[in-house]
Amino acid sequence: MNIPNSLTLLRIFFVPLLVAALVAETKTFVVFGYSIANEFVALWAFLIAAATDMLDGYLARRWKQITTVGTLLDPIADKLLISSALIALVQVHATPGWMAILIVGREFAVTGLRAIAASSGITIPVSDLGKTKMVAQVTAISLVMIGIRRPEIATFAMAWMWGVVFFGVASAVQYFLKFWRLLDLDIKTRRRQELLRLDRQRRRAAKAVGRGATQSVQS
Repeated sequence: MNIPNSLTLLRIFFVPLLVAALVAETKTFVVFGYSIANEFVALWAFLIAAATDMLDGYLARRWKQITTVGTLLDPIADKLLISSALIALVQVHATPGWMAILIVGREFAVTGLRAIAASSGITIPVSDLGKTKMVAQVTAISLVMIGIRRPEIATFAMAWMWGVVFFGVASAVQYFLKFWRLLDLDIKTRRRQELLRLDRQRRRAAKAVGRGATQSVQS
């Protein structure tokens, strides 16, 4: 277990803390004698977990410690973090349920699409919109958490949530278009290879018949 993978696991372990702090009936937590609102405890847990997302990828590339386990766990940890935060915000009536459903549904739809593509030997790279979407999600969720205690920024936070919905839908459409384009190209390539193979077989068969006819005439 290397450090990048440990950071990925740490991000997963932060999820229960985030949810518990956000939906807790107790409105404040006492830490070292200081009272801290539960929304801010959840915010710090969320931001620390989000920071590990950038750090583990950077360290894995820098130290050349990219592993199969890390490649599989990293997107799972990201989706657990974002999904749990959104569901908890819906629970405390800070975010509309339809927004959370749309964003979470988008994550699973794109993940399923990439898995189907991978099973067919097609690799769909992460788009620029997909990368922007993650930054927008972290920013929007953080602002919504702050807005629970600071109503004056609630409208600004909701504007960011609309931005997340836009980037999510736009990047999902981009992924599906890439998938169909690459799938169509893959089918055409395989069909072309199949036709070339059949043509070579016909030519070999024709040559074999020609040699057979020649030998019959000579005999």
